[in-house]
Amino acid sequence: IKPAVYSFDNCVDFIHEFDIGKGDLILTNKFIFNPYFGELDIKADVIFQEKYGAGEPSDEMAEAIFADMKSGYKRIVAIGGGTVIDLAKIYALRNVSPVLDLFDRQLDIVKDKELILVPTTCGTGSEVTNISILELKSRHTKMGLAVEELYADAAVMIPQLLEGLPYKFFAASSIDALIHAAESYVSPRATPYTKMFATQAVEMILRGYQVIARDGEMARVPLLRDFLVASNYAGISFGNAGAGAVHAMSYPLGGKYHVAHGEANYALFTRVFETYVAKQGSGAIADLARILAASLGCDARDAYKRLAQLLDKILPRKPLKDY
Repeated sequence: IKPAVYSFDNCVDFIHEFDIGKGDLILTNKFIFNPYFGELDIKADVIFQEKYGAGEPSDEMAEAIFADMKSGYKRIVAIGGGTVIDLAKIYALRNVSPVLDLFDRQLDIVKDKELILVPTTCGTGSEVTNISILELKSRHTKMGLAVEELYADAAVMIPQLLEGLPYKFFAASSIDALIHAAESYVSPRATPYTKMFATQAVEMILRGYQVIARDGEMARVPLLRDFLVASNYAGISFGNAGAGAVHAMSYPLGGKYHVAHGEANYALFTRVFETYVAKQGSGAIADLARILAASLGCDARDAYKRLAQLLDKILPRKPLKDY
């Protein structure tokens, strides 16, 4: 776990503890910044990501923001979801543009700014990983840059920031966290330590989903801290062990058809794992089925069928042909 992980009950405590101000650049969204930070008289420079385009992060968006950034920042502070965090990671580097050259490893990769990441969704776990994923517009796909220099110095958990997250985004992002945990659990690079984090993430997320399926969408509110921590655990697991076929297959689905990352993964998730079971239903694959079954109260043979039924109650899954 490379970043130091902090937790605060509210945004005011975070701003004061980290002394956010002059010399800092905050990359965020206006709909997040104004209600939670707008009245705090923060002296830092602020850039709103949505000014440069909507949706998933792209090389074009990254270039446009970088062109508007001043020089001399000591810290980059990202407060947002996966788009904001993935962009902020590359701005902690000395050499950013041309972004295509950066992702092709043709630029020297040197980190020259402190990086503070504050997630506002409960899905990517990106605050503890060294991966930045952009849509490369000219190539019609997504590509990841994974280097040690992209690790944050601090990852900051503030459950208050999830309170305004619309239900659909909560559902898609938390399903993405579940997939991170599941894929990293069966990864050939998994260790007892990554499996520990993955198992805990799976159990916390499924426990929360069962409450939401029973009591409705608003039942998620008292559980936001649990979902944020579960996302962080899943990020630690897949940041070390890696993801798998679900993520690999979802990149062209996102790049070609502009399907949001979490939703693209969800479209493929259970069927990929059912195929794993059919191909080789032993080892870590069987172990994960037993973990799922224990949480879902079913036989391991029915784990993925029961999981699909539960997830459909949280967010109905579209068939691939709909995209």
